[in-house]
Amino acid sequence: QVQLVESGGGLVQTGGSLRLSCAASGLTFRLYSMGWFRQAPGKEREFVAAISQSGGTPYYADSKGRFTISRDNAKNTVYLQMISLNPEDTAVYYCAAKEFYYSRSSGAYEYWGQGTQVTVSS
Repeated sequence: QVQLVESGGGLVQTGGSLRLSCAASGLTFRLYSMGWFRQAPGKEREFVAAISQSGGTPYYADSKGRFTISRDNAKNTVYLQMISLNPEDTAVYYCAAKEFYYSRSSGAYEYWGQGTQVTVSS
């Protein structure tokens, strides 16, 4: 019974910040790479960020530096800190878990959370 539960989404104005959390249970968290993906209406699911088992190898979809992924293995939790948000960031954000090495492909991940809605108003 693996569970990934996202939280922290909501409505924020352009330029604001949010920190998303994903609490994992039912798996040995430290053995999994973790990823964040997002999906907007009418768009395909896209990669946002991923982090290795130890937290020492983060990867990002872009080079703007607005998002930061981190993890706390003692709490079985992965985070996504988002700053300088704009309406293009509006989407449902999903947490995912994959054993061993990270991937940018959603199909490579074994477990998924239910998603949390992020809405950025103009």
